[in-house]
Amino acid sequence: MALKKEIRKDGFAIKLTVEENGQAIGRVYLYLIFNELHAEPYGLMEDLYVEQAARGRGVGTQLIKSATEEARARGCYKLIATSRQSRREVHNLYEKNGLKNYGVEFRMDFQKSL
Repeated sequence: MALKKEIRKDGFAIKLTVEENGQAIGRVYLYLIFNELHAEPYGLMEDLYVEQAARGRGVGTQLIKSATEEARARGCYKLIATSRQSRREVHNLYEKNGLKNYGVEFRMDFQKSL
């Protein structure tokens, strides 16, 4: 398995992909977010996904650890991750890798204009 890193959005977004035999089998995005409350950014880890056939082989853990290392290397003071309430297996994976269930996410979706 090989880890591939792609810098996007002028360095404020990083896509990490795990490939096997030239095919992507997992990915996660890390976004760097700045605000006036801290001199350092914080990291938002989002859209963690591992192909069904590759689950249980450490791909998700590799992606989380890579995103964590990347956030630390970029000076983030914290890393947060989101997940739907129904995704207990993802929550367990996050907690196994050092993230804490810290709060609740609220969301509002917008319709795209045609």
